[in-house]
Amino acid sequence: MKMRKKSDLPQKPCEKCGRPFTWRKKWAKVWDEVRYCSNRCRRAS
Repeated sequence: MKMRKKSDLPQKPCEKCGRPFTWRKKWAKVWDEVRYCSNRCRRAS
């Protein structure tokens, strides 16, 4: 796999805080299901 710039990765806003967060390799298979930027936001919902 070729290296990609961080700015080229997909982003989406967090449902709780609204801040944009960037795709991570560990989310590759579940990117459509990821809704929160962090565990803290997930717990606070």
